[in-house]
Amino acid sequence: MNIPNPSVSVVLPVFNGAATLPTAVDSILAQSFTDFELILVDDGSTDCTLKIVKRYVAQDERVRGFTIPHSGVATAANAGLSKVRAPLIARMDADDYSMPERLAQQVTYMHGHPEIGILGTCVKFGGNRETAGGYARYVDWTNTLLTPEEIRLRRFQEAPFAHPSTMYRTKLVDRFGGYKTGNLPEDYELWLRWMSFGVKAAKLPTTLLVWNDPPDRLSRTGEQCTVDNFYKMKSPYLADWLHKNVSPTRRIYVIGAGKTSRQRALILEQYGIVITGWIDVDPNKIGNIVNGKRVVGREILEQETCFAIAYLAGHDANDQLEEFMHTKGYKLGKDYILAS
Repeated sequence: MNIPNPSVSVVLPVFNGAATLPTAVDSILAQSFTDFELILVDDGSTDCTLKIVKRYVAQDERVRGFTIPHSGVATAANAGLSKVRAPLIARMDADDYSMPERLAQQVTYMHGHPEIGILGTCVKFGGNRETAGGYARYVDWTNTLLTPEEIRLRRFQEAPFAHPSTMYRTKLVDRFGGYKTGNLPEDYELWLRWMSFGVKAAKLPTTLLVWNDPPDRLSRTGEQCTVDNFYKMKSPYLADWLHKNVSPTRRIYVIGAGKTSRQRALILEQYGIVITGWIDVDPNKIGNIVNGKRVVGREILEQETCFAIAYLAGHDANDQLEEFMHTKGYKLGKDYILAS
């Protein structure tokens, strides 16, 4: 018999996860906070995943199991969301591990901060830092974003959360919808969409999840998670933010005049953003006309009351730019925004 009115619904979609699913499920069942239901959604697996799901359903009354034809993680997650019975939803993935205090700490925080709609935690990188240095650096970066303001201002760089660490309010799903399907990163899109409606997000400073990095992790192999699809997805949300936060009298420049940066930035013009020109530090590029716009140096920031969008490759480049902008008195969110 399932718990009729749990405080938390943990949603865990899984496809062919037989090798790792038991560890993930056991980590949830071992939580110090026990007033939850665990919703396992088998996404049409072809291995013995469904057998494992059924075994847990038989063993623990808090576990509910469902199976659907193979449709992808977004559809499977939405199937799980449709079954929740709690006011709080915690996401979990089949190849990760939740620390015993995860749910307890998140529930306590959410009860004490009704203004927060999405809550993540810091995570431990569960991969090889030597062979996956870029991904490890990304994990380290997400762990620096803790406050609602930090997450709000940096959400257009990359996804600000490890998805399986998040907890959010069920009423947000009812109001703003669940995961979109298609060739897009469904978790990142959901956060950007909800935050565009004013939903506030925060992150616990405690490491409460091991975010593993197997070679077949969907964020590495899935078509929806390609770099191009990330920029196509987030561009309308960035454009919407620019329309709301940048005066129409301010000229908008893009920092980064390389071909890749231009291609990504020009997507914004489809959503009514007028780009005046490109800012670059290469003297050989300054003065050129590229895509009908002049390449200028950083001195334009002092000569004009303009707004800058940075499309730079890598966290180090963004860190260096921020240091420069800080020395000039420019403020993130007021005078510039980081978009890559």
